[in-house]
Amino acid sequence: MNDEIFRVENVSRSFQMASGKLEILKDISFSVKRGESVSIVGKSGSGKSTLLSVAALIDRPTEGRVIYSGRDCSSLKDGELSRIRASVMGFVFQNSLLLEDFSALENVMFPLLNLKKGRKEAKAEAEAMLSSLGLSERMGHRPSQLSGGERQRTAIARALVTSPLVIFADEPTGALDEESAAFTENLLLSATRERGAALVLVTHNPAFAGRCSTSYTLTHKGLVLNEK
Repeated sequence: MNDEIFRVENVSRSFQMASGKLEILKDISFSVKRGESVSIVGKSGSGKSTLLSVAALIDRPTEGRVIYSGRDCSSLKDGELSRIRASVMGFVFQNSLLLEDFSALENVMFPLLNLKKGRKEAKAEAEAMLSSLGLSERMGHRPSQLSGGERQRTAIARALVTSPLVIFADEPTGALDEESAAFTENLLLSATRERGAALVLVTHNPAFAGRCSTSYTLTHKGLVLNEK
């Protein structure tokens, strides 16, 4: 059985500026398998978030390919890319990006409703997910009524509720205090492992990066595998 979820093949990403071409990524290749946790570290401006966006089919590479389950996604239309993201991926960002006018429960229900699940079923699944993350007493609260750690747990619940193959996390602990950050680290690593999902993490935290099964450093020379 092939456990590979996706691979990035010889990807480059550049932007045309008034002063000329700005090259962010050059000839990057890596792959991610089920159950694997992958961290990407590097200096600010090295292109970590750009690489995450390309791998998650949010941004398109200037050159190279991104392949999911053997399918080259390079030439797919935006609508098809959106369907792949909704069915295969979950996302956690530094700022939780929860919908401010929705309760925690409604935020977690949203991706299920987007996948055309019935409201009753979506509500039950969202409640179960929030309860499993210790938020059973906070479901009716809006994001402004939650602590930073609670907002991030809600975001993780929203990312996990569709049973994705891979979670993309961009600086998920960057805005949290030390205690909440440690809780979030443990939660992301354990929740993805227990569900057989992969985790792709961008972080400035070397300790968090080191807990992943595979760790890379992104430099202007390319993506370098870190020795364990």
